[in-house]
Amino acid sequence: MVKFPEDDIKKAEWLLEQTKKNNGLAPLDIEKFWQDQEDAQKNPFSEKINQVPLGIFYSWEPIFDELGIKEDFWRFENDIDWRLSLIKKYNDKAELIIGKRILNESPPPSKEKQYPPVKKLHDIFEAKNIWHNGSWWLEQSATNEIELENLLNRVEKRLENLRDFILPKNWETEKKRLTEEGIKPPLYRHQRGPCTFATSIYGVENTLFLIIDNPELATRFRDNITKAILELAKIIDEEAGYDQKTAPHGFSFADDNCCLFNPEMYEFFGLPILKSVFERYCPAPQDWRFQHSDSNMAHLLPLLSTLNLSGVNFGPTLSVSEIRNYCPNAIIYGQLAPFTFSRNEELNMICEFLRDFREAKEKRGLVFTTAGSINNGSRLSGMRILMSAAQMWGRYEQ
Repeated sequence: MVKFPEDDIKKAEWLLEQTKKNNGLAPLDIEKFWQDQEDAQKNPFSEKINQVPLGIFYSWEPIFDELGIKEDFWRFENDIDWRLSLIKKYNDKAELIIGKRILNESPPPSKEKQYPPVKKLHDIFEAKNIWHNGSWWLEQSATNEIELENLLNRVEKRLENLRDFILPKNWETEKKRLTEEGIKPPLYRHQRGPCTFATSIYGVENTLFLIIDNPELATRFRDNITKAILELAKIIDEEAGYDQKTAPHGFSFADDNCCLFNPEMYEFFGLPILKSVFERYCPAPQDWRFQHSDSNMAHLLPLLSTLNLSGVNFGPTLSVSEIRNYCPNAIIYGQLAPFTFSRNEELNMICEFLRDFREAKEKRGLVFTTAGSINNGSRLSGMRILMSAAQMWGRYEQ
């Protein structure tokens, strides 16, 4: 069980008592909060901001419990009218509780305004993306070294002319039509991280043993992932009218399974891929280099520190101080434990906020949010409690 300082517990108990007296609404100057929040979001490191920004607001996952509706992520993703109706109801409630409509109520662009889908990295490696248990999962496409060698033979053949493989047959016609309307194709700037991707393609144990037992084949696997990412991004850039000099900078990875790799394995397999991609797409100090890994990967922080990350979202077992020690220039999105939030453990939510703000106050650069996903069960009333805590105890001295 987590132990918090007695003073923090007393503060939390006091705030919860005030909330109870106020019909379940935490005391809050809403107008002032949102003004300070808007200013702080622009640059969480700025010496001019008054209050630590929060990053707990803009996720659609909490809609179901908040509205008392059974989770149905598949319908939410595919039934646009139903999705928009729920978002509106949620925003109606949000406006009353936290003073703002926080989710986008605009319908997505019609199919006539969208480019036809291009093949992605997992398609190059022949993995099927399937819907299972409320989420998308990649199915394994090789189960032993012989199958992996044969897969890589086919991948290398595809990389010789990747453009023809990834673009659909009607691409040129649709590109001409949409370009004339001023619509460019969306760029490729985010990827399932290399460790998670590799273990999806080849299996967790298989990948780890491959690195130990057959480093030559593991090197080939790693290098083909690198080449495929860079070539895929380059082709989409060119289709959008960019070359290497004019292409927008920034790239992000989500790599939960990196925690399974020891430092030697990660330095050999995962790190070189990130370095290659960042060198191409985010070489300047001000460029966006982001890593999400909502897992216990403290053992990899020394290696990740070599990447000069500008944004991180790591698992709740890491502290703000630990992360800041190795990522001095990164905006830290965390470190509220996701289940503390989704289980409405209100006293712990406040105490985790006090803990994290105390550790971030001197150097700033914190966006207080969940150390991982915002899960269903997280409530608007909990958001307001954290808003109140930030307004009272998350102030920077000017």
